[in-house]
Amino acid sequence: MSKLPAILQSVPFPAIAAPLFIISNPKSVIAQCKAGIVGSMPALNARPAAQLDEWLHEITEELAAHDRAHPEAKAAPFAINQIVHKSNDRLEQDMMVCAKYKVPIVITSLGAREDVNKAVQAWGGITMHDVISNVFARKAIEKGATGLIPVAAGAGGHASVKSPFAMVQEIRQWFDGPLALSGSIATGGAVLAAQAMGADFAYIGSLFIATPEARAVDGYKEMIVASNSDDIVYSNFYTGIHGNYLKGSIKNAGMDPDNLPQSDPSKMNFATGEGANAAKAWRDIWGCGQGIGAIDAVRPTAEVVAKLKREYAEAKARIGLR
Repeated sequence: MSKLPAILQSVPFPAIAAPLFIISNPKSVIAQCKAGIVGSMPALNARPAAQLDEWLHEITEELAAHDRAHPEAKAAPFAINQIVHKSNDRLEQDMMVCAKYKVPIVITSLGAREDVNKAVQAWGGITMHDVISNVFARKAIEKGATGLIPVAAGAGGHASVKSPFAMVQEIRQWFDGPLALSGSIATGGAVLAAQAMGADFAYIGSLFIATPEARAVDGYKEMIVASNSDDIVYSNFYTGIHGNYLKGSIKNAGMDPDNLPQSDPSKMNFATGEGANAAKAWRDIWGCGQGIGAIDAVRPTAEVVAKLKREYAEAKARIGLR
């Protein structure tokens, strides 16, 4: 295990719910935190921008009320995802709102920014930057990120082609700070495996799409339940960056998932997901990770986390750990 800041030491169960574009919302974040894992959402999910203030007020008030009522089982901290790419013209405004509420964890994506890291740390928060290689991991830490999220092969949405074993072992050769591993994690056993590799937390996305709290259409949730890793397509056609998507959603949009052309990354607006070929992503072309074979039903977030905890304990018992 690594050196964890106090904010992360307070997390009851070693998992972070990934921020899901369009899908994550205050309801899902609150449910995740109350269940004992870090809940998160992208700042850009709040539309118009003024809604972010309302959402952060709701989250902070609801979690504070929970902690007063349950001092013996306080909620986990929450996180807000910021797209720090230059195409995000809302970043400065959204950061000001995050500063107002002293958001405890900011997850940064698509470029590391020293000014963003310093701003978050100045109000007492921490930053976790998602990366797809050891090279980008070093750059993020050089620019002041508190921790890292290696997004390995099989993760939903934008993902690397690198093995989680390779990513974690290379990063751990030089970095002993907070590490949350992403990529096909959908069971408690996989959470334990991530820790065994050297990560502090599992970073879990697709599992939380198949919940009532998630702002996803029923067809999306049902397709996740009915699908497995054979139903995932890796392509850069929709956003200019390679990512994993549900094959069924591509077919439903009238395209051949086995013959998607390459896209031009320079045409992509990274802040909104818009680009020459992205009119339907993420609305109709559904991002999803390879771990969905373990998802057999749409369950409330509290039940999902309880199941993860049971599986985690069972996995530890199988290998003789307490």
